[in-house]
Parts: sequence; C-alpha cells; structure tokens
Amino acid sequence: MKKILVVDDEKEICTFFSYLLRKKGYEITSVQSGREALAIIEGEKFHLALLDLKLPDLDGLTLLKKIKEKTCRCQVIIMTGYSTVKSAITAMQLGALDYIEKPFDDLNELEKLIDGALSTRSCAVDADLQETAAETGIVLGKSHHMLQAIDLARRIALKNVTVLIEGETGTGKEVMARFIHNCSKRAGNPFIPINCAAISETLLESELFGYEKGAFTGANRTRKGFFEIASNGTLFLDEISEASLSTQAKLLRVLETGEFMRVGGETVYKTDSRIIAASNVILDEAVTKRVFRQDLFYRLDVLTLKIPPLRERKEDIPIFLDYFLKRFTEGKDVEVQGFAQETVDILCTYDWPGNVRELVNLVQRLVTVVDEPQILPRHLPDKVLTQQVSHPFSVVINNSAAVEDMLEKEADIWVERLVKQLQDRQSLDLNRIMENFTELRNHVARSLVKKALAETLGDRKAAADLLGVTPRAIKYLYLGK
Repeated sequence: MKKILVVDDEKEICTFFSYLLRKKGYEITSVQSGREALAIIEGEKFHLALLDLKLPDLDGLTLLKKIKEKTCRCQVIIMTGYSTVKSAITAMQLGALDYIEKPFDDLNELEKLIDGALSTRSCAVDADLQETAAETGIVLGKSHHMLQAIDLARRIALKNVTVLIEGETGTGKEVMARFIHNCSKRAGNPFIPINCAAISETLLESELFGYEKGAFTGANRTRKGFFEIASNGTLFLDEISEASLSTQAKLLRVLETGEFMRVGGETVYKTDSRIIAASNVILDEAVTKRVFRQDLFYRLDVLTLKIPPLRERKEDIPIFLDYFLKRFTEGKDVEVQGFAQETVDILCTYDWPGNVRELVNLVQRLVTVVDEPQILPRHLPDKVLTQQVSHPFSVVINNSAAVEDMLEKEADIWVERLVKQLQDRQSLDLNRIMENFTELRNHVARSLVKKALAETLGDRKAAADLLGVTPRAIKYLYLGK
C-alpha cells in the first residue's frame, strides 16, 4: 500500500486529505507541524508527501530538503496560497514534483496529480519529453545543468505563470520558450515571438497592443496586436531589456491586470496570453543601472530559467555536431559523412562565443564547402584553430603516452595551418618558425621546472625525480647555468 504524508497546520486540510485518499486505498499519516513531520520521517518512509509551505514552526523549504535527504525517492507536492507561488516554484527547483494552489477548486485535477505522482511512469515521461524536445528542436545532451533546466521547464509549463529565460545570445532562448509552450495546455493556440530589440519604440507598441484606424499616419485600418492574437496562447518577448521604459510601463499593466488599450483607442481589452520573456543581460543588474523597471522585473521573475553558455557544457558539443551534421546531410547529395576525432577534439576546446547558433552555422558551412568524407582540422576556420593554438596545453596530461599523443595532435594543427598558408600563396619565414618552436620548448621546460620546485618546496633532487631528469638539468633549465 502506498504511504502518503500530509503536513499542514490547518486541521481541516489534514482531515480532507485523510478522507479523500483513504477512499482510494492509500495509507495516510497527517501532522500539523514541521517538527512532527521531521520526527516521523526519521522512522518511516513515504511514497509521497503533501507539504504546506507556510508552517508555524518550520520553513516549508527546509522541511522539503530534509525529506529529500532522508528519502530521496519520496515525491513531494507543495500546497501553497497564490501569494507564495514564487516560493513553490523555488521548491520545484529544489526537487518538489509539483505544487497545487489553495483552495482546491478542481478535485479531479488534484486526484490526477496525486495518482500520477504515485504511479511508475518515468519511462513514459522520458518518452514524452524526448518527443516534445525533438518536435521543438531541443537536443537533449549530457549537461546536468541543462537537463535540469529542461525538466523544470517541462514541469512548470502546465502552470499559468510568467517565465523569464536568461542566457547569452545564441544559447537557444526562443527554442526553450517554444518548448514550454508545446508542453503546456496552450499548445494548440498561437505561439508568437517578438524581438523587442529589432523594432522601434513606436512600432513595438503598435505591434504589441494593436492600433485603431487613424491612430497615426498610415493607420488606414484597425489592426489587432499580438496580445489579442496570442490570447489563450503564448507571447514570447525576446530581448525584453531593450524595450523602452515607456513600453515597459504598459507591459507591466498587462501583466498586473490582463488589460490593455490599442494605440489611439479608448476601449479596454482583456488578454489571457501567457508571457515568456528572455534577456541576454542579467535583468536585476539592469534594474540596478536604472535601465529596467524594478516593478516589471518582479512581475517577470516568478520563474527564471538560466541557460548555460555552450562553453560551460562542452560535453554536449559532440552530440550537437552529430545531430546537426545529420540534419544538414540526410537526403542530400553531399560528400561529408562525419567529423574526424581530431576535429571534434578541437571544437570541444573552442569557446563558442556565439553559442549553439554559431555551432549550427559552422556545421552548415562545413557541409556546404567540404568535398571529402571527413571534416578535418584543416577545414576549420582560422578563428577556431587560432584559439586552439593559443591554448596548446588545455588537455589533462596523466602519463607520457598522453603527452606524446597531445604533442602530435598540436603539431598536426600547426602543420595544417602552415600548409594552408602555403596553399594560399602566403610567404613563410621558416627560420623564424623554428626559433618560435625553440622558444616555446624552453618556456615549457622552465615552467614545468618552476612548478616542480614549488610542489617539492624547493627540493631540487625531489623536483628532478618528479620530472625524470638530473638535479644538474634542473639547475640549468631554471637558472640557465
């Protein structure tokens, strides 16, 4: 029999759940304080906990953490009033499965949520997640932080809350917004993206709110705005930090009341569109600089999803390369069949300032211009190779074989670049190149000796043993004597 723990300081709530859930065959334990709950979870394990956030003796988030520490497989559903929705979402970020708002108006939805939490359907959920992600264009990689963000986005999609997505340019903020829309109950209604940075202030207002005939020169007819068109759907406001303070004030009114007026009009219209906003700057910093309204920021900051840049999830790069290569080659008459491993290694050390968008564009370009079965290092643009050469020892070295392998790869990259210069009829100074290699060799040797001496607290013999050379060599390399 499935065991459920109910924690709520209101006796009526505990009685209600005991009556409702015992009829369904569940074993119920109910308590009215956080300390009682802590005492019970010390000796018992539960399949599900229904937890009120506002307890008189203990913070609900602290209790959630304790429950997860004691029984990590116990699902937790948060019970909350409207005023604590943001805290409930924080609880979901800490591991809660979902939250429900008091009072419980829809008993069918409540029972469905509890039954779903207690059923074994992880495989089905994973399949649904993969299907929706594929339809949206999200590539499920290996990055733990990114997978957490995607899972939270899927769970929060069913809630009618505003979402703020933060991330650098090219990280996929619009793709994430579309994913949230597709996972929500609004999926059958319009998803309308608008880039606030690409439209002037006056045009942005007329696009968002619409305008009446004669509102300005050229307004020959009445036109609906995106808030009307996207009603019951999702409106994605990209680069919202670029909206003017005047437009921000009008957006705030819509978020607070769900009401707006068309430009040049006097009639008040209602909208039920869900707002997902995105920014490539940190909005609370923009608030500090007084370029973004604080009250609007608080309205948007119900749930903030942070998408990490590609350089912080490099384990995903090989997956992205394979995915987009297939996308650009399947069913097309092209020579390219894959990436050489050396090329993948180089691309994994590149910083990707343009993030996923830059990677997609690079793969598409390489598929177009390369007429060989494999994409080799020499096919990569100079900016990628230049960065790789500027960080020649980015590989972790564990043994001499790894050193030889790394140096061989680095040498191949240098040779590829030099050969490319010759092919482009650019002159080379071979003597200067050899001098540079000698300087590099001496610099590496001195750096390693210095590090070895630091590790051995200046013991020259111990440092020599560490590097596999004689103490005399240490003196010569370090002091030049």
